[in-house]
Amino acid sequence: MPQRNSLFRLAPLALAAHLIFSGPAAAQGAPGTQGTVQPAANPALAAQIDERAKAIEDKLIAWRRDIHQHPELGNQEHRTSKLVADHLRALGMDVKTGVAGTGVVAVLKGGKPGPVVALRADMDALPVKEQVDVPFASKAKGTYLGKEVDVMHACGHDAHTAILMAAAEVLAGMKDELPGTVKFIFQPAEESPSDFEPDGKKVWGAKMMVQEGVLDNPKVDAIFGLHVSSAYPAGWLAWRAGPAMAAADQFWIDVTGKQTHGARPWSGIDPIVVSSQIILGLQTIPSRQINSMLEPAVITVGAIHGGNRMNIVPDSVAMTGTIRTYDEGMKKDIHQRIARTADMIAQSAGAKADVRVVELYNATVNPPALAEQMGPTLRRVAGEGNYGLQPKSTASEDFSFYQEKVPGMFFYLGVTPKGTDVDKAAPNHSPRFHVDESGLINGVRALSNLTVDYMASAHKGS
Repeated sequence: MPQRNSLFRLAPLALAAHLIFSGPAAAQGAPGTQGTVQPAANPALAAQIDERAKAIEDKLIAWRRDIHQHPELGNQEHRTSKLVADHLRALGMDVKTGVAGTGVVAVLKGGKPGPVVALRADMDALPVKEQVDVPFASKAKGTYLGKEVDVMHACGHDAHTAILMAAAEVLAGMKDELPGTVKFIFQPAEESPSDFEPDGKKVWGAKMMVQEGVLDNPKVDAIFGLHVSSAYPAGWLAWRAGPAMAAADQFWIDVTGKQTHGARPWSGIDPIVVSSQIILGLQTIPSRQINSMLEPAVITVGAIHGGNRMNIVPDSVAMTGTIRTYDEGMKKDIHQRIARTADMIAQSAGAKADVRVVELYNATVNPPALAEQMGPTLRRVAGEGNYGLQPKSTASEDFSFYQEKVPGMFFYLGVTPKGTDVDKAAPNHSPRFHVDESGLINGVRALSNLTVDYMASAHKGS
C-alpha cells in the first residue's frame, strides 16, 4: 500500500470510549434493569462494604486527583502502575507487574473456597490539553506516535483506577469472609497504544492482557468493569443486557487515478471525484445493503487527503474511517461490501482503489443471564430512582476481549453534578470533561457488592 499521509496517525483515537448515551430518562423497566430495589442477600456483608467504602472515600478522591494530575498515555503508565502496585502490596496481595507492558495484576484469596471474580480498571489517558479549572488540573506532556502532546485524563480512567484501588482495600479488609478469590486487573492502553499505530498484527491493552494469561492461574469465572460517563448524574448506574457497545474497525482506502491539469480533467483520471463517489457509496451499505433491523451499523470517513494545488488533478487520494457494528457476521459482511463498493466505483472511472481494514475492538456484550443475575445488586447499590437502562453505544471498549473468554458485565457510573443538564455536560474525551467525585463511592460499592454477591450465588448454587 502507498505510504499514508501523517494526517491519519491520530485515527485510532476514534475508537476510544467517547460515550454517546441517552441520559437518565432511559426506561428503568427495560430488560436488565427491571425490578425494584431488594434487600441484600447478606445484609451484614453489604453493610460492611458501605462502611469500609465510606471510611476510605477521602483516600479514593486523593488517589483520583493524584492520578489526574499525572496522566500517562497508553503503554506509558509507569508512574500509575507503580502507585497501584505499591498500594496492592501494602494490602498484602500477591502482585505481578509488567503485564502487557505496564499492567498490574493482584490476587486476593478469600478465607473460604469459591469462584474467582476479576475486577478491571484501565489506567491510560488521552492526548488532550485540559481546560478544566481545578487545582489538580493536568499540565503533563507525553509522546504520542513520536510527537509531543498535552495529556489529560479526559475519559475518566483516573477515576476507574482510583475506584478499583479503593475496592481492593475494601475487599482486602473483608478477606476472611470472602467465599472465593478476587483478581484485580489494572490494564494499560485501552484508548489505543501511544507508541505504535495499530496495523492488525500488534496487540495491546486487554487483548494483550488476555494473551499473557491474565484470566488464568487462577482461572477467572466472571469479570466486572465500569466506565464513568458524563451522560448520567453523579452516582447513577446504567447497564444493559446483550450488545452494549459497538465493535470498532478502522479502514483505509487509497484511490489511484492519473494526474493532469485541472483545466483538462478529461486528460487524466480524477481520484478526488472518484473518492467522493466512494464516500457516498459507502453510506448505502448501512442504509440500503444490510438488514438494519437486525442491528445498526455506522460507516464514517473521518479523514481524507489528496492534491496540493487548485489547478492540478492529483494522482492519488487517501482516506481513512471507522466502522461500528454489534453483530460479528454483519461486521464481516460490511468489510466485504466496503472493498467491493470502493473497487467497483473506482473501476467505473478507470481508477484503482486499494482497501485495507484493521479490526480493533469487538462488540462489548453483556451476557443476558449474567445481567439478570447481577441486576439486583446494581439496583440495590444505586438506590431507587438512581439507575436505568444504558442505550446501545456506538463507542467501543476493549473490555470485550475479556468477555470473549469468560462471562463479563460492563456498566456505567454517572459523574455529572446532580442538577446539571447532562445533555449540556462536556462529554468524555472533551478537554472540559469534569468528574463529580461524589459519585465515585458508588463505583467502589458496585464493584465490591458485585464480587460478594456473585461469590454468594455461586456458593449457593453448589
